[in-house]
Amino acid sequence: MSFRIEKDSMGKVKVAEDALYAAQTQRALDNFNISDLKMPLAFIDSILDIKLIAAETNHELGLLPKNKLQAITKAIKKIRKDQLVNHQHFPLDVFQTGSGTSTNMNVNEVVANLASNSKLKVHPNDDVNMGQSSNDVIPTAIAVSATKSLVHELIPALLTLKSTIENKGNLHKKVIKTGRTHLMDAMPLSLQQEMSGWAHQIQISVEACKKIVPTIAQLAQGGTAIGTGINSSAKFRTLFARKIKSSSGLPFSKTKNTFASIAGQDTSVALSGVLNTLATALMKISNDLRWMNSGPVSGLGEIKLKAIQPGSSIMPGKVNPVIPEAVAMAAAQIMGNNTTITVGAQSGNFQLNVMLPVIAYNVLQSLHLATTSAEHLARTIAHFEVNQEYLESQLSKNAILATALAPEIGYEKASEIVYKARKEERSILEVAVELTSLSQKELEKILDPKKLT
Repeated sequence: MSFRIEKDSMGKVKVAEDALYAAQTQRALDNFNISDLKMPLAFIDSILDIKLIAAETNHELGLLPKNKLQAITKAIKKIRKDQLVNHQHFPLDVFQTGSGTSTNMNVNEVVANLASNSKLKVHPNDDVNMGQSSNDVIPTAIAVSATKSLVHELIPALLTLKSTIENKGNLHKKVIKTGRTHLMDAMPLSLQQEMSGWAHQIQISVEACKKIVPTIAQLAQGGTAIGTGINSSAKFRTLFARKIKSSSGLPFSKTKNTFASIAGQDTSVALSGVLNTLATALMKISNDLRWMNSGPVSGLGEIKLKAIQPGSSIMPGKVNPVIPEAVAMAAAQIMGNNTTITVGAQSGNFQLNVMLPVIAYNVLQSLHLATTSAEHLARTIAHFEVNQEYLESQLSKNAILATALAPEIGYEKASEIVYKARKEERSILEVAVELTSLSQKELEKILDPKKLT
């Protein structure tokens, strides 16, 4: 491999000849080799958004010459057009300097490199990073990337999942099945009623996601090093927020307090809490699907999930509920990420949070996992089959139907009927005819499963 020599404030550094980055990125590569986790590319792309809008803002404020604005703009367009947002050019470990300075400088250096030529020198700090600090860029990038993911990916995926659940429920609204509490037989309900519970859980998360967007979309940009706005124009914050809102179509606004947005990550914790709640719903739905699909001979066998791959390397013909299992694991990861984000957010020492990269990584991973899990569950629910005849046969044996008799004959008498029916393996109707003064016609009306839903 051939190398070139790059310089920064600490001296000379050997950098790979074909690398788009420079000295500070190379130092970070040398210093931080803790994991194989890299900063998310969606996060890098959001920093590019910030650099572009910052350049436009600084030019409008009379601080950045037009030729440098054009060069920076052209460089960022080239990065995107040539698909250079990859881990070859943005290779840094998640576990790096807690402010994310290494990643900010990585982007600054790549943009400056591509913007410079023999006639124009664009400096990574003086020009690309003009009026900025890593301390406001990285929190802003968390906000921008999370907002984009929420609005463009997660919320649409959840709405699709909700409508899929509702459509499937409506298709089988006449199917009555045995309800279960404590995994034991309970009163009957329709399949539509059961699935309406899933749909409502998803709706709660949709509403929570929509509600938190304006909070997440508050940007720290303009606070620079510690929130005072040092080395940035007093007009920068307002103009930057206006421009990025206009260019993105998203509800970005300047933060109400730069000190809080740079030193704290409360909004990330709040977002993670929403995702954690969603994860519990996704896991609940996944586990219900697994139980309902169990069997096919000795399980519940209420539904049949679409067979998509062999389920065993040793047992021929075995097929497993792999998508619900995968989603349950993704939900568990989101729950774990919530703990990491919470611990990271409390690491705001005085004027700066020093766990920003790991917060960014986990927030974006949770958003991505929630999105793809919702998409996979929607496809699974859309294609499962209902074993209606089996459900009806099992319902007819449900002794808990005697609950409907309690208002007529009392709890004790109804319990006697249940125990006798179970012991003798007879229907509730048959035993109730013997042990009560109610006619069979009256009993059939009271015990009609459809009316009990």
